[in-house]
Amino acid sequence: MERAAFLLLLLLFLFTAVSHAQPTWQSNLDSAIRFYQTTDFGIVLAGTERSLYAIDGQTGERLWRRETGKINETAVTPIPDTDLILFTRDIGSKSVLEAIDIVSGDRIWRSEKVKGDVLQLAVDPANDLLAVVLVKDPRGNAGQELKKKPIVHVLRLSTGEELWKRELDSGIEMMPSRFGENLGEIAYTLDNYRAPLLLDGRLFLFYEGATSYDARTGKEKEREKFKINEDGLALTEADPVFDESKIYISGRGRIRAVNRRTGNVEWKADDLGNAAEMALVGTTLFVRTGGQFTRLKDGEIASKGPFGVSAIDTKNGKTLWRYKGADKGLTNFLFKDANTIVIADRDDLISIDARSGKRRANYEHKIEKVQFVLVNERGETVVGGRDTIAAFRDKHEMWRVKHKAPDRGVFRIVAGIALRATALYFRYGGLATSAIGFARTGFNPAGTINSFRWSGLRTRFGSFDLSTLASNSARNYVSGRIYAYGSFARTPNVLNRIGGLQVITPANIRGRMIGGVMDRATPSRVEVQESVLDRLDPVRQVERLSDYLLRRKRLAELRGNHMYFYTDLPRPFDRKGLVGVNVQNGRDGRYVLNSDPDYRFVTDETLNLLYSADGSRLQAFDMLNR
Repeated sequence: MERAAFLLLLLLFLFTAVSHAQPTWQSNLDSAIRFYQTTDFGIVLAGTERSLYAIDGQTGERLWRRETGKINETAVTPIPDTDLILFTRDIGSKSVLEAIDIVSGDRIWRSEKVKGDVLQLAVDPANDLLAVVLVKDPRGNAGQELKKKPIVHVLRLSTGEELWKRELDSGIEMMPSRFGENLGEIAYTLDNYRAPLLLDGRLFLFYEGATSYDARTGKEKEREKFKINEDGLALTEADPVFDESKIYISGRGRIRAVNRRTGNVEWKADDLGNAAEMALVGTTLFVRTGGQFTRLKDGEIASKGPFGVSAIDTKNGKTLWRYKGADKGLTNFLFKDANTIVIADRDDLISIDARSGKRRANYEHKIEKVQFVLVNERGETVVGGRDTIAAFRDKHEMWRVKHKAPDRGVFRIVAGIALRATALYFRYGGLATSAIGFARTGFNPAGTINSFRWSGLRTRFGSFDLSTLASNSARNYVSGRIYAYGSFARTPNVLNRIGGLQVITPANIRGRMIGGVMDRATPSRVEVQESVLDRLDPVRQVERLSDYLLRRKRLAELRGNHMYFYTDLPRPFDRKGLVGVNVQNGRDGRYVLNSDPDYRFVTDETLNLLYSADGSRLQAFDMLNR
């Protein structure tokens, strides 16, 4: 009897496995899919040879379509914490930039004063400011060095009206959107530079060094020129951090403290080496120098020193201590608790006293090519590379998991899929690194809640080394606010349905007011086809919009638990696929039965789906929970 029951359960499991190997849904589009990306509302944007689509990520239903002709992945850019996307394209001899409602496809405004694709941006909705960085025709042959002159435009977010623009003095080196052999012409990006930052009415740029402008007039405030991409490596300088009075910027081996009110440099800390990561705790600025970086030429990982961690007094710029014991490479750093910094080099996991800089402990992690550290909810330090992760507590190994990439298939393709799978964990910020890890990143959500930034690092994460992604992960957080300009703003009944998510409409935003009303463009339905909202009655529209806001709320609350590995799955699957390892306990907790995902595949952790394209078909696959 027990044997029969076991066989029955096994047959049911095998049937489930086979049935789930098929897509949960499939959306057939009008031509070959050139790119696709998820959004914060659970809506997938997909560009084909002919059109731009918005697809419901849960059901595969096509929400709207625009006939666009052939467009590149750099033509579509989301505006963080709003319901808008930016869309650029050439029409005859003209270049146009449109702000589009992500739910309906409506055009909110259109500008014909810009040329090129939006590759990075900064937005301050409370002050009605949008800074976009564009590059015209950002394409080249894979493997070549491509330099272009970006142009910065500052616009009114509500209307698209241009306030000022600046062209950079010279061409800067760009980064390929993907790596590999025989790729032909591909998109190039600005992912190798830190995104612009709007802060205190100033716009900071980090392309030819560090420059700040008055955000409304374009008047230059401060400039220091230095080479950004040291030795042809991406993101060797740290993202800026700030407190209530100063912003801290790295470059040319030094840290500068800039007064947020006056724009003047208050102090400089010299001769640190390349500051790849900074964290602010109280009145101490912690700096990681050196580490592992992505090489622009071929996407390979390269190490650059000197390796170490320094502590700087933010009141006067004096170096309090330097730790130089990591002489064999370096991962990201994090705070295990308020007084303990954790790093890893090629051989050892190292803990440092944050007050004195003295090493507290070090022990071998035995992970080949280690690339990152994080802290899970149990307080265990998790160390990992591309195919192995292990957790430690007080010199004791708690668990270890290894999932090698499949031996079958073209090595470069398999390696690329394996890297992208592991990198998925850091896409949403990897916030399972615990509250203390989030609090100590130096990124102050309360101080920047009205200012947001976007870079292609969010969507093209599979091209970067894991050390870079780990050091940036907590800054990719999603806030609990939405600034609504499209369908949400025009449907007041939906705004009170989702508790814990603040939806701010133009009437609540401080911008240019005329007669008590925000000066904003009238939405247009021009070029929108197959719109689902047109077919829904008002009650169903509210239900649909409420569902998208609920997905957005879930994303803001998301704490990622699973790190994915592309590998040969065990029985009863006996196929290639993805296994999700729970970073809290080291157990294989999820499986995705897609043997050959395309190189752009991505997951939606709020819907538990993986998306992959096959020709003109966009497919969604379930994540099976063990």
